[in-house]
Amino acid sequence: MRHFCTILGALLMLTASLALAQANGERLIMKDGSYQIITKYEVKGDRVRFFSAERDDWEEVPKSLVDWEATAKWKLENSDQTGPVVVTNPNDPAQVDAAKIDAEERAARQAELERMPFVMPGLRLPDESGVWALDTYNGQPELAHMTQANGDLNRAYEHSVVRYEVGSKRGARELIQTNGYSANVELHVAQPVFYVSLDAPKGAEQPEGVGTPLTVNTHGLSSVKNDKGAVSSPESRYAILALRVGRNERTAAAEDVDEIVRGSTDPEVTQTTKTILPGGRWMKIVPQNPLLIGQYALVEILAPGELNLDVWAFGVNPQAPDNVNTVGVVGTSNY
Repeated sequence: MRHFCTILGALLMLTASLALAQANGERLIMKDGSYQIITKYEVKGDRVRFFSAERDDWEEVPKSLVDWEATAKWKLENSDQTGPVVVTNPNDPAQVDAAKIDAEERAARQAELERMPFVMPGLRLPDESGVWALDTYNGQPELAHMTQANGDLNRAYEHSVVRYEVGSKRGARELIQTNGYSANVELHVAQPVFYVSLDAPKGAEQPEGVGTPLTVNTHGLSSVKNDKGAVSSPESRYAILALRVGRNERTAAAEDVDEIVRGSTDPEVTQTTKTILPGGRWMKIVPQNPLLIGQYALVEILAPGELNLDVWAFGVNPQAPDNVNTVGVVGTSNY
């Protein structure tokens, strides 16, 4: 009886061990879509030797049958990326090489997540610079690409600065002026979330001259600096300013712009909160209050008392058609 209990206990421990191995195992995915649950593998010539978590034994398959891209993707998306890379036998060259590859894959995965973080399951920011708004159209979340009023900037930079000192142009009218009754980007939600890139893609060249469709009324003053080709700073803050809609134009006067930094409760100004996402490449901007249907400008606050007049114009209109230049769930786009 005691011998039977010992055998039974050993079988139970083996069953539990196999279950744990399967739960913690990796997948070696084949090109036909099937997969093997494994605990480890090694490549020898044109063969792949793996330890099956299901059958508790070593097996082999031809290397050409393995979908290595799908295998690597599954591992990166499902394995623990936080713990250290463990080498149980430092004298085993195969383990050392595997650990090195694992560490490189983790670093590459982390770098990708910092460049293209998920804003919700299945929807990630693109590996581009600029400003993107999280919108919902027909029940589907999507990211709409926004340009400044100076809309012909190189896509690698997409950020220009027209500096304005608050209070320096009292009485000025139409300090910000954009053409058209509505913006090119019309959002369908009352409280969109904006994402601002804080760096430019590596290797991008500084653009040369660009046009300036935005009208900045300096009233004869020359102190406004037009700084092209800059990137957004993590020190900047942002506010949303309601624009007046006139005869085929949307405008804001100096007194409207000045209200942004006065801390008042002006209904035309919506303050925002900002969060720097892990990795430091993206800033998340959330309006503190819902927006009414209308036309707006996302305004960059460069420093206390200093604003950027080259704004990102947008509208809020639940009945508007879908935007172009959008990115949807699982990489779908509307370009």
